[in-house]
Amino acid sequence: MPHILIVEDEPAIAETLVYACQEAGLQTTHHQLGSDAISAIETGLFDMVILDVGLPDITGFDVCKQIRMSSDIPVLFLTARSHEIDRIVGLEIGADDYVTKPFSPREVVARIKAILRRMEPSHPQPQLTFKLDADGTRIQYRDNWLQLTRYEFGLLKTLMQHPTRIYSRAQLMDLVWSDAEDTLERTVDAHIKTLRAKLKAIDMNCEAVVTHRGMGYSLLK
Repeated sequence: MPHILIVEDEPAIAETLVYACQEAGLQTTHHQLGSDAISAIETGLFDMVILDVGLPDITGFDVCKQIRMSSDIPVLFLTARSHEIDRIVGLEIGADDYVTKPFSPREVVARIKAILRRMEPSHPQPQLTFKLDADGTRIQYRDNWLQLTRYEFGLLKTLMQHPTRIYSRAQLMDLVWSDAEDTLERTVDAHIKTLRAKLKAIDMNCEAVVTHRGMGYSLLK
């Protein structure tokens, strides 16, 4: 049974999360303070952390930074902040996903299960050998330099940073199209399509970019 550490200082929200997780067959432990959570994670007893950004003693961002110094345990942020910069910061410091309050407990459980599935051992996949050049301006795939547009490059570079992590369309919009106003999420799908075509031109038999229905995209490791 996966053991989930819930770090949330609002009792009503914590109780809702504990109940939803336990109904889904997940074991839970609850802490209200970030400092207590850091100590708890050091025990190695937990499989995942649900982490509120706004804690009374230390921000969830700082907790995540401390965790990432010694552990790759999955982190799901809970945040009352809807600002784009907060979502981007959460992903860049190592969070696996985020949910904005108010949220559906079922959605949180679904995201937890999806993240835990990604952590399960899988059958070996062919090595795709993506490489970023020393200047960080070009990407090589199977010894071929790719001719990419600005956003295709940003999209592939983002997926390369965490192979097998599933990025939702909204997350990719935040990370790749942050400077493009009035851009729709279907823009991501269009660029995925053109990116796949360029990769298939090199290897027709390998699906490098994986679609996860209802969730988003990942890069085959």
